[in-house]
Amino acid sequence: METLPVRIEHDLLGDREVPASAYYGVHTLRACENFPITGITIAAYPDLIRALAQIKKAAAEANRQLGLLDARRCDAIVAACREIIDGRWHDQFVVDVIQGGAGTSTNMNANEVIANRALELLGHARGEYAHLHPNEHVNMSQSTNDVYPTALKLATYVGIFRLVDAMAYLRKAFERKADEFADVLKMGRTQLQDAVPMTLGQEFSTYAVMLGEDEERLKEAALLIREINLGATAIGTGINAHPEYAPLVCRRLAEISGVPVVTSPNLIEATQDCGSFVQLSGVLKRVAVKLSKVCNDLRLLSSGPRAGLGEINLPARQAGSSIMPGKVNPVIPEVVNQIAFEIIGNDLTVSFAAEAGQLQLNAFEPIIAHSLFKSVLHLSSGCRVLADHCVAGITANRELLRASVERSIGIVTALNPYIGYANATEVAAEAFRSGRGVAEVVLDRGLMSAERLAEVLRPEVLTRPQHIPATGA
Repeated sequence: METLPVRIEHDLLGDREVPASAYYGVHTLRACENFPITGITIAAYPDLIRALAQIKKAAAEANRQLGLLDARRCDAIVAACREIIDGRWHDQFVVDVIQGGAGTSTNMNANEVIANRALELLGHARGEYAHLHPNEHVNMSQSTNDVYPTALKLATYVGIFRLVDAMAYLRKAFERKADEFADVLKMGRTQLQDAVPMTLGQEFSTYAVMLGEDEERLKEAALLIREINLGATAIGTGINAHPEYAPLVCRRLAEISGVPVVTSPNLIEATQDCGSFVQLSGVLKRVAVKLSKVCNDLRLLSSGPRAGLGEINLPARQAGSSIMPGKVNPVIPEVVNQIAFEIIGNDLTVSFAAEAGQLQLNAFEPIIAHSLFKSVLHLSSGCRVLADHCVAGITANRELLRASVERSIGIVTALNPYIGYANATEVAAEAFRSGRGVAEVVLDRGLMSAERLAEVLRPEVLTRPQHIPATGA
């Protein structure tokens, strides 16, 4: 068996052989050995990798401006970071997303990849750290404790607005259906019992409104995510950083990333407080809960097709059974339901992880990151899948819906102001007992004229507020 070439690197624990072809180094190698947890590497979240490179680039430029880093090394680090921001070398970010050490393994993975690529650009071999070192130069004026949370916030901020776009895409799909179904009369339901008439368009418009509300809640959560602790170094005191470093690196990072980050007014507080992540996770749970409720409605309204409600038809996406021929299941709402269940669980994970922080640092930010990234990514995908593969193709069973209104006892509610509650109750009871329609019973009892009854039971009267008599009759 062929032996692959290696290089020797040294750390606190001693010498180790690192694959000669690797851009990562000994710290990353040990992390890979220590944390074989999920099989998912941090490269699964490219926004995070780009954020790390943006931070390292901003730090190098700030340190150069402050006279702490020479131009030659700075240029090499900046060039390596640019390549990573552009999508190169992401396969070298190999540590597991769940890791001990409060993100140190992720930070060192970035430091080593950037250092070794910068060494190449300077004409040196990988691992020749005497010329440019991962800690001394790439990590200058930094600590994992300010780099890692800042990277999480940058990546999350980008993801939030990607999710907002996906939600807007789904919202518009519901708005189009609301317009299409604006004239389709149906019975509304409360507690799964007949209530009063509405239009199918009104029902679908509520789904659009629910999404629109949460788009705004996400934008509000993003405001908190903008506040970073870069410059805090280890615990927020700024040890080993120049007094002017924090505001300078924040300005550079905002320019590089396009994210309007601001430095926290209290870096010690910001280094230990995960409140913004908890807030965001709660909003993501809110979105998931409401979206799951919508999917429950879609499954219920389309149930049947003959032994259920059958009011709407969802587009058929695949065969629904290996044993029942012709069966088609609501697979798209079902998958979105499952995304929601996951996000509710992720929120609990974030809550526990944030609560478990101790003293000047929260060691559990890796699981917070993994949970938030999954929630944002899966919700974004779910919104677009639901829009394209389900909502866009929904059709209404118009005749069935109209017939359900005509035979429903629930329309008697609309007659309360005209015939009185006692008469309406008697009409409802007789209609239920006899199987006759409400309108027929009202006319037989002489409670309203045919003309007046027809006027009151028009769709536009049944589905919106109207001027009504001050007294019955």
